Amino acid sequence: MNDLAGAAAGLVYAAAVLVLLVVQTWRQHRATGSTGFNGFRGATQDLAARLAGIGFVMAVLIGLGAPWLTATGTLPAWPLPIMVGAFGIVVAAAGLQLGVAAQRAMGRSWRIGVDQNESTNLVVDGPFRLVRNPIFTALMMLQAGTAAMALTWLSLLGAALMFAACQVQTRLVEEPYLLRHHEDSYRGYGAQTGRFVPGCGRLRPLGPVPAPHRTAGGEA
Repeated sequence: MNDLAGAAAGLVYAAAVLVLLVVQTWRQHRATGSTGFNGFRGATQDLAARLAGIGFVMAVLIGLGAPWLTATGTLPAWPLPIMVGAFGIVVAAAGLQLGVAAQRAMGRSWRIGVDQNESTNLVVDGPFRLVRNPIFTALMMLQAGTAAMALTWLSLLGAALMFAACQVQTRLVEEPYLLRHHEDSYRGYGAQTGRFVPGCGRLRPLGPVPAPHRTAGGEA
């Protein structure tokens, strides 16, 4: 069973990377002439952005590699009820769907990383009505779901790295950037919308909460 679970987890994760990263980058370049890749660097948030970038890269490499180590018997999966693996498939599939929907909502404003000198529209439609960072929520769901399909210490480490990278990138890099560029509009939006989970991690309003200005494109 370990070999089948590992192979299934590996295929799901690889398919998600292909759809969310490779295909989306190609579509972005075709539509705008830019890949949308800014890298994980910033101005005052430079260290945090780089740490987040390292965490993302390591998590993705583990997500791709750990299932195949299990499939080949090199790293046996921990014995868990089959329902845990089934639940993992559901979570991973839901994460992939959420990620695709969030990328479509961002449209031409989709980016990987933050360019501190660039200002794009603020997305508050689609999945962004529910959470402020649905792409990061999707990545955490994907990492956790595929890890549950073939759970090992390495896949668990990958899930922890993805969680930590999303937290650092969001809290220390993207939110300060969005507050600088969109000010009251983003704070009002953040006061009503959770960070990764609906209703959780909302920003504290400084005064009366203004209605966010809804546009067709924006930030993750």
